Amino acid sequence: MRFDVITLFPEALSAALNFGVVGRARERDFLALGFVNPRDFAFDAYKRVDERVYGGGPGMVLMLEPLKRALAAAKALAEAPAKVIYLSPQGPTLTQKTARSLSTAERLILICGRYEGLDERFVAHYVDEELSIGDYVLSGGEPAAIVLIDAVTRLLPGVLNKSESAEQDSFENGLLDCPHFTRPEMAEEGNVPAVLKSGDHAAIARWRLQQSLGQTHLKRPDLLKNMNLNKVEKGLLDDFIAALEPPP
Repeated sequence: MRFDVITLFPEALSAALNFGVVGRARERDFLALGFVNPRDFAFDAYKRVDERVYGGGPGMVLMLEPLKRALAAAKALAEAPAKVIYLSPQGPTLTQKTARSLSTAERLILICGRYEGLDERFVAHYVDEELSIGDYVLSGGEPAAIVLIDAVTRLLPGVLNKSESAEQDSFENGLLDCPHFTRPEMAEEGNVPAVLKSGDHAAIARWRLQQSLGQTHLKRPDLLKNMNLNKVEKGLLDDFIAALEPPP
């Protein structure tokens, strides 16, 4: 898969994406990254890419022409057609479902805004989709681009050493992940649940499903409202909730 990112800070973005899962994916050629700086397509000697807002008001806006030229240069970096995504607080929130859908694309071009955003004409004519990573405002789209690239990259076939790692992640089935434990088996803070040491894979799977349902109930009950639990799942959740209640 290939990402091309239009950003005023390509060096910083490239460095941030050179570690962990994304860094290994780049090293093993599962992922290609390209960067284009709109300043390289500015008209004046000062490499200016922003201008004051028409109608008055605070802040600056990235200008149309440098963005158009940067996008054309980004598209020319590879032959494969690309979907153009603008990382914007006005877009729908990035979800695990969206990340999985994007992971099937051959190529994506990400636009990182700055200041008050982009000239609306660029958004209207050249952007295919807007995406947000949350209901808050960042100084620029670069952190959001890092989040999106990381979320998508780990879903690419072969990137993770074990594909089950992605399949069991939080939100992958609409629920939060279950708790995990490792050595030591016993500690002052508590012991590892006995079922995880039993070797009974069916019992372990059942425990993990119940814990996943329970953690979602405790931390993100809004997610459960959108789910149609089957009889087994509802029973597991009811038992989890009942165990939380103090004895009479």
